Amino acid sequence: MQNVIHKDVMDPSGFVVLADHVPGIIQEIRYYSTYNFIGERIDGYEEPCALLTIEAARALKAVSNEMFVKGYRLKVFDGYRPACAVKQFVMWGIEDTDIRMKPYFYPDLDKQDLFIKGYIASRSSHSRGSTIDLTLFDMASGKEVDMGSPFDLFSEKSHPDCRDITDEQYQNRMLLQDVMIRNGFVPIDCEWWHFTLENEPYPDTFFEFPVSAAYLKK
Repeated sequence: MQNVIHKDVMDPSGFVVLADHVPGIIQEIRYYSTYNFIGERIDGYEEPCALLTIEAARALKAVSNEMFVKGYRLKVFDGYRPACAVKQFVMWGIEDTDIRMKPYFYPDLDKQDLFIKGYIASRSSHSRGSTIDLTLFDMASGKEVDMGSPFDLFSEKSHPDCRDITDEQYQNRMLLQDVMIRNGFVPIDCEWWHFTLENEPYPDTFFEFPVSAAYLKK
């Protein structure tokens, strides 16, 4: 039987290009590049831009304004993620024997452990459009803030409450987390960079349209 994609999951009308709503945001969309845990551009990423629901973008603008006063800009690695991208992650975990990126992203784990330990989900909150992966960029030094582990390092060292890092690195994580929570986002327990808008507008919808600013303007 042919899979049918319902019209509503292809409807981007509730979404915006994040950079249009958060001036000065820095973007390094990893799944558009080959530098990610699979090692190739991910399905559905047609442009290197972050998309979010309007509600999440407004909340993130408030975060950005607060961080700017403190001397930081926001750097985003991923926002909305099409369901087809998540499917690619799952199939890679089940069928693909390629582990070329293991030394960089999951050096201490087998591929199957990434799912068991919750680093990769079979259905991702990113596909609902109100989840963001981000860090802080220090305007004074011109560098990313040291969080003790890089984005998408699948390790206990990336858990927000991990203390196997320096006090300064832990404080940096808490700075990001505190401001995100104060502006309506909820963290998760295994990735310091991952936050979801608490009152997300589409809690039960997993969208399929591509990551593309042009698609939003159709």
